[in-house]
Amino acid sequence: MPSTTVIADGLRRFLPARWRQTPPRVAVLRLNGAIGAVSPIRPGLSIATLAPSLERAFAMPRIAAVALIVNSPGGSAAQSHLIYRRIRTLAAEKKLPVFAFVEDVAASGGYMIACAADEIIADPASLVGSIGVVSAGFGFDKLIERFGIERRVHTQGEAKAMLDPFRPEDPADVERLKAIQADVQGLFTSLVSERRPRLPSGQSLFTGAVWSGRQALELGLVDALGDLRTTMRARFGEKVDLKLVAEAKGSFLARLLRRAGPGATAAAIPDAWIGAIEERAAWARFGL
Repeated sequence: MPSTTVIADGLRRFLPARWRQTPPRVAVLRLNGAIGAVSPIRPGLSIATLAPSLERAFAMPRIAAVALIVNSPGGSAAQSHLIYRRIRTLAAEKKLPVFAFVEDVAASGGYMIACAADEIIADPASLVGSIGVVSAGFGFDKLIERFGIERRVHTQGEAKAMLDPFRPEDPADVERLKAIQADVQGLFTSLVSERRPRLPSGQSLFTGAVWSGRQALELGLVDALGDLRTTMRARFGEKVDLKLVAEAKGSFLARLLRRAGPGATAAAIPDAWIGAIEERAAWARFGL
């Protein structure tokens, strides 16, 4: 059976010309939060959680562009890159321009995702950048030694227990981690350089530093300052139709249990609160 959209398009042919004219439509998708699994039942932005919404956005009928509202402190490098690649693939398949609008922050992986857009627009007070790679953790070896606890780990493969937090830090492990970080950083910087070919030479923008929206504009990290509504109306006309791609709704508890999968119970909720604290810490790095 034809969809209501197809039927409406067919009937539109018989209407007077002035009635057949429809304003340009822009699909709008919010990308908000840390990237990667925050906790088993509190997933952040990931290719698994975003793929359906991205597909709906790019498949929306009669759209002129896709607008991404990015508000993320970063997170998983792999998930950031997977989301970036999916956006670029869909944009190429549908031959649609993509705009990214930075709200509070597009940092690290958040900026990588923003680079999937053909144009990046930020608020003057947005925070942009943090092009770098970080690994963080804790060392508990002194703590367990104090309480007379003995750590027993048996492996096959000398690097299998790399950076075990209950053992003293091994310089060889740190060197190995640094090599991994350098490789991922190389991927990140190459991606940014490819997508932002007008970046000024002679300035090191890949130190992990962040800049305000106004500073980012001067450095070439964004293309303009503004907001979604004003920019899209200037680009596509005063009557542009901004269609938000809605996420699944429900109560907070229901969403947590649904994301946990079949058989999840409220007993799993404390893990979500721990994840929320970790995510809050990621935002706090930027004073947010």
